[in-house]
Amino acid sequence: MTAIDVTAAAVTAALSIIDANLEEFGDRYPGDTTVGDRYPVRAANTGWTTSFWPGMIWLAHDLTGDEKYLRAGLGHVRSFAARVADGVDLDTHDLGFLYTLSCVTAYRRTGEKAAKEAALAAADHLMSRVLEPAGIIQAWGDLRDPAQRGRTIIDSLMNTPLLFWASEQTGSAHYADAARRHAAQLRDHILRPDGSTFHTYYWDPVSGAPLRGETEQGYADDSCWARGQAWGIYGFHLNYQHTGDASFLAAARKCADRFPVDGVPYWDLSLTGVERDSSAAAIAVCGLLALGRDDDAGRILGALISDYASAGNALLRHGVYDRPKGIGVDEGTLWGDYFYLEALTRVTRPGWVHPW
Repeated sequence: MTAIDVTAAAVTAALSIIDANLEEFGDRYPGDTTVGDRYPVRAANTGWTTSFWPGMIWLAHDLTGDEKYLRAGLGHVRSFAARVADGVDLDTHDLGFLYTLSCVTAYRRTGEKAAKEAALAAADHLMSRVLEPAGIIQAWGDLRDPAQRGRTIIDSLMNTPLLFWASEQTGSAHYADAARRHAAQLRDHILRPDGSTFHTYYWDPVSGAPLRGETEQGYADDSCWARGQAWGIYGFHLNYQHTGDASFLAAARKCADRFPVDGVPYWDLSLTGVERDSSAAAIAVCGLLALGRDDDAGRILGALISDYASAGNALLRHGVYDRPKGIGVDEGTLWGDYFYLEALTRVTRPGWVHPW
């Protein structure tokens, strides 16, 4: 089979799993990770990963044009609108993940007013997490929590697109200004001089002074967590796309230069002989494709297709959620599946417009 045939077959296999999951989950949500290669049903729309499921449904619609996916994607708007209206589990920077894929995408595709209103409400909640004078978006938890105050995370680079969109929709620059300042702080501090990255970073919430980098899911504070490095590639590039700031493009390239492109990386780039993380690989493929590094992206995507396709109801197996805590180790991951399908969409649909 040619590379084109292999990729087309991978799309067909992925869509088959999504169809089966539509039957299994209905308007409910899969868990963060599989348990023994199968996603359990989540009790409610909580946590940071639920939007990756409607995100995959919208990708399936882009790939096929089938109206059943449009109907299914729109069906999730009500749940996300209720979540933000009722204040359910909103103490997180991941509102960008949650509402870009579930509601901004629905609004862009259909003009659904409720989707737009929910996404703008989520953007306002995200703005409430901006801590002055550091100008960063706090990652997790109650803003008064001393253990989390002043802390942000490299994943947050993927959440700023919600704020850029909110500025476009409202005509108010304050959303985009906050997003750009936040990304600049990560460029200057979470990205190390050698191109590797910290997972999280603390600023003094009173003075705004940069303090220290720490890890939460990597091997050590001074190691390089693979998924974080992948977020850096894609996230810095997205911030470049929204701002035109060449320093963000340079940051994305710097992250890419430090990412292994010979296959799927170990869950921490400082280690060998440990579990690999297919989700980090899938995210990196999207970022590398955005950067025009098609050959590097193709090698990693080829490895995912040939060696990591799932036998269960996930698209990919052998991902890692949180190795230090023993959570979701060597399992499928909802975000890994989403970015794998996004990567397949990018390579099989030239000119496709991404949701970020």
